Amino acid sequence: MVSMFRRYFARHMNALRIAAWGRPDVPRSGPVIVYSNHPSWWDAAVYILADDLLFPAYESYAPIDADMLGRYGVFGRIGAFGVDLHTARGAADFLKASADILSSPRRALWVTAQGRFADVRERPLGLKPGIARLVEIAPECTIIPLGIEYGFWLERGPEAFLAFGDPMHGRDLLNLPRPARLRYLDAALTTVLDRLSDDVKTRDPARFQSLIEGRAGVGGVYDGWRRMTSALSGRSFDPSHEGRRS
Repeated sequence: MVSMFRRYFARHMNALRIAAWGRPDVPRSGPVIVYSNHPSWWDAAVYILADDLLFPAYESYAPIDADMLGRYGVFGRIGAFGVDLHTARGAADFLKASADILSSPRRALWVTAQGRFADVRERPLGLKPGIARLVEIAPECTIIPLGIEYGFWLERGPEAFLAFGDPMHGRDLLNLPRPARLRYLDAALTTVLDRLSDDVKTRDPARFQSLIEGRAGVGGVYDGWRRMTSALSGRSFDPSHEGRRS
């Protein structure tokens, strides 16, 4: 199933890049909560691929809008569970399901903590209160902020960028009242997003590591012409505009 998402991603995106400073410090044991911003529909695919590549020892789950899960049932086969995002009952169901998931030391919960699609530049992030309550039901967890951004560089397809922040321990966060805890989590994710954005704006691939590379080039007549001129000059054809760099 993951291989299907990988092929789909590679067909439609130019690359999945992680900031050189932003690889996750994955704990050896204990449940993990990864919480992120929510800029795009593509976030679900990024979760699946990042989990497979960077958290291979963990069994991962993610809440998803119940209506969306009804339309995209495939997500339910890889750890997604439906949540009604608009009612108090839905919030209670989310916490109950999360408590069950985080009861195992080899499980990870991935949460789009804004609870809605939001521009990557939006400040404050407006995280939902539920993210601050998760440490109460799983005090032994490690919680890690994840920044996600998308952009166009030189190729036809967009780039997906991600970076993880410093891990936090659940018991340490329990010392803060819920409102202060929520502000702390918001600030930690904002720090990651601001630093990631600074790297994205440089358009410098050397600041990133490529986790997945898609199809470079424009295609069609334009790439056909480039392929022909490369052949006539005796050079191998590279469809990317500046050559692949990772």
